[in-house]
Amino acid sequence: MADHGYEVDPEAPIFVISVAAQLAGMHPQTLRQYDRLGLVTPGRSTGRGRRYSARDVAVLREVQRLSQEEGVNLAGIKRILELELEVDRLRDQAVRLFEEVDALRAQIRSGTRVFAATPEGDIVSMPPGRRPSRDAASTALVVWRPHR
Repeated sequence: MADHGYEVDPEAPIFVISVAAQLAGMHPQTLRQYDRLGLVTPGRSTGRGRRYSARDVAVLREVQRLSQEEGVNLAGIKRILELELEVDRLRDQAVRLFEEVDALRAQIRSGTRVFAATPEGDIVSMPPGRRPSRDAASTALVVWRPHR
């Protein structure tokens, strides 16, 4: 088969329910049930027909594996899928934060940034030779605990 350089977006809702069911090895009615339960939420066409992505088909296969091979009930599968999405979101956030930290470290090493305290006591990153403005609104969170 010739490679034409086309790349299909795994999130693109392109499969009608019968094709998605066949690819996942399930009956279309099972896909409808999983949609009602919120296990897989396909896109919708303008006529409100379900359209499944390649990612949706992969999730359907995982639902089937967890159910048949691992004996997990549908409520458990739904929770597993939710937790996997949360882990993915947190991984993406961690990557962004590590990149931000690396960029700040590079700025510090290159001498293009210094840290200063605002009049309110916030620590901010500033270019060398600059001072924080006096009228900047504070975004600090102050926690006060009385001494006992």
